[in-house]
Amino acid sequence: MGMNVGSSGGDDAPMMDINTTPLIDVMLVLLIMFIITIPIQTHAVKMNMPVPSSSPPPRPPEIIRIDVDFDGTIGWNGEVLQPGDRAGLEWRLGVVASQPDQAEVHLRPNKLVTYKHVAMILATAQRLGVTKIGIVGNEQFL
Repeated sequence: MGMNVGSSGGDDAPMMDINTTPLIDVMLVLLIMFIITIPIQTHAVKMNMPVPSSSPPPRPPEIIRIDVDFDGTIGWNGEVLQPGDRAGLEWRLGVVASQPDQAEVHLRPNKLVTYKHVAMILATAQRLGVTKIGIVGNEQFL
């Protein structure tokens, strides 16, 4: 009832074969552990693509440029207003404020103008309801 495991020659030579059964068992356990512990990566990027339409693209906004010179002279799109013509400025700003889609008003003061002239234009525009107004050309003050 005995079992002969070795060769019958009786030599004590080392066995040259590797027993791969434990190695396969360890690899299968590691594979199952990785499958269980790593969550399933489902990356989806949801994009709202634009729907093609037959309408023309929107037109760029109208830009009105108000220049204030060093002595307080006001220019409206390159046209110089009369000195002290506050009523003309108020009328023009009122026309801009009454439009449903207001034009952008770019206020460009000179580097040497006093603040009271710029503040008068800003206050008038705010009082009349101009919402799209900004001071441009700030790089000259650096």
